Amino acid sequence: MRVLFVCTGNTCRSPMAEGILKDIAREKNLNIEVESAGIFAMDGDRAAENAISALRQYLIDISDHKSQRISRELVDDADLILVMSKSHRDSLVMNFPHIEDKVFLLNKYAFNEDRDIIDPYGGDLAIYEKTRDEILKALRQIKW
Repeated sequence: MRVLFVCTGNTCRSPMAEGILKDIAREKNLNIEVESAGIFAMDGDRAAENAISALRQYLIDISDHKSQRISRELVDDADLILVMSKSHRDSLVMNFPHIEDKVFLLNKYAFNEDRDIIDPYGGDLAIYEKTRDEILKALRQIKW
């Protein structure tokens, strides 16, 4: 299975989700390929320092992450696309209507709740930790 996480800049939420799911897949010996991208990402940006720090507390290392902009190739290659906000889903479906059936809001997919994942961009470490915990809870809820 190929999972793609999408957020805005691919420096906060989606790289955290990517790192967490890769860790879950290693723990459970799951055959899951994981990538992340951003709707408005600049290719090659590092993950936010607070995102790196928040995951380091769980011994998950995303310090080598490089952002990438969403592309047709990425969405076509994914079996499941999990987005952080309703606006991300709307943007993807508008630009790539053929993928509508495999794009889900993360909290909708995990809990059947129409609730965005908090955007920590520009916030302090505590906000990133709250976002990390929200993503972690959702990804642990999903039956992989």
